[in-house]
Amino acid sequence: MNTKLQIARAAELESLSAFREVIDAACRSRPDINAQARYDLKLAVDEACTNIITHGYAGLNPGSIIFSIELEPERAVMTITDFGHAFEPSEAPRPDVEAGLEDQPMGGFGLFFIYQTMDEVDYETNDDCNRLILVRRLR
Repeated sequence: MNTKLQIARAAELESLSAFREVIDAACRSRPDINAQARYDLKLAVDEACTNIITHGYAGLNPGSIIFSIELEPERAVMTITDFGHAFEPSEAPRPDVEAGLEDQPMGGFGLFFIYQTMDEVDYETNDDCNRLILVRRLR
């Protein structure tokens, strides 16, 4: 049986906790989802939504973010939709994970964390919206 939850919130940092709560609520219905998987789902969503808030809506009035999570028997599928500036994840500079923290610029690890914690990352954009689809295998 699949579990699907969806919410829409303002594109503000204060909304991140609501997205994490939805992930927790969905995972409560599935005791087979371990703590590490829950943490990874929340980390990926935090990073993606922070990028949307900071960069996607830069120079625009804060819009909204629509977040959904669907727990299928074998995987979790999270979809994040926004209406800000489009962004091509493959064009983002890769952080130097070998460099020491003192040699790192502030930020820049969000996409790295997303790609490290998710099994599939897909980004779609059109004239209406941007959609990021994150998939994590659960078994």
